[in-house]
Amino acid sequence: MNHVYVNGKIVNGDKPVLTADNRSYRYGDGLFETMKMINGKIVLEKLHFERLLNGLRQLKIKLPSLFKAKNVSADILELCKKNKCEGLARIRLSVFRGQGGLYDGNEDAGWLIECRAADESVNQINKKGLLIDLYSGMQKTCDAFSNLKSANFLPYTMAAQFAKEQKVDDCLVGNIKGQIADATIANIFLVKNKLVITPALTEGCVAGVMRRYLIDKLSKSAFEMREGVVTKNDLETFDEVFFTNAMYGMRWVGQFRDKNYANTQTSKIYKELVEPLYC
Repeated sequence: MNHVYVNGKIVNGDKPVLTADNRSYRYGDGLFETMKMINGKIVLEKLHFERLLNGLRQLKIKLPSLFKAKNVSADILELCKKNKCEGLARIRLSVFRGQGGLYDGNEDAGWLIECRAADESVNQINKKGLLIDLYSGMQKTCDAFSNLKSANFLPYTMAAQFAKEQKVDDCLVGNIKGQIADATIANIFLVKNKLVITPALTEGCVAGVMRRYLIDKLSKSAFEMREGVVTKNDLETFDEVFFTNAMYGMRWVGQFRDKNYANTQTSKIYKELVEPLYC
């Protein structure tokens, strides 16, 4: 039986753990982190908790004294051991505003930790390039809230549904300015020779942890790393495209509509900067 951690206590995973007035369920009023554990260690742990705590401060969600990064990290490890998946695990840490009225919660936040075993493929770059498309059914706003890993995931849910209908692996999501923001569960990077570009946070993308890590590393490498505007035209003119997230690190894109991509530089970046995180 799988177990979960709710507000500091381990309980059976097949039992109800949230009430009907939970604000994350009702309003998407909360944040979450998806993390990877390898051999008892959370990959990029410091960056995950920095993002989470910054987001909670931005949303003015009141944290209980029991919720501290060090304590929660220990709770995550304990839960993974309980579920026998500390060797390689997918972890979801959700934090939601306390119970209260229609528009504001007046109690300390609650939190939920879930974990399950992950497949070894998450520690390897994909052999076959992803087939992707662009979802035009909505446009993300370009404000600070767009950068949050929010419990309100509806835009990405619909983009993922569109990808399924179109029989592609993933879909890009645009912003209100008509530019590219990100993908359903990933940030996007484009490569041409030694130039690497990715949408800036001002373009409405989620502030991905692996995104932040790679921007820092690539800025100190032989590559020219730029954050800025990424257009549909860039998708036609750049040589390589890859996605990043905390769980699988990097995945290379093989095709966007009629445009095919290589993965020469992408594979090099993965081997030099991402693969060492998993050793």
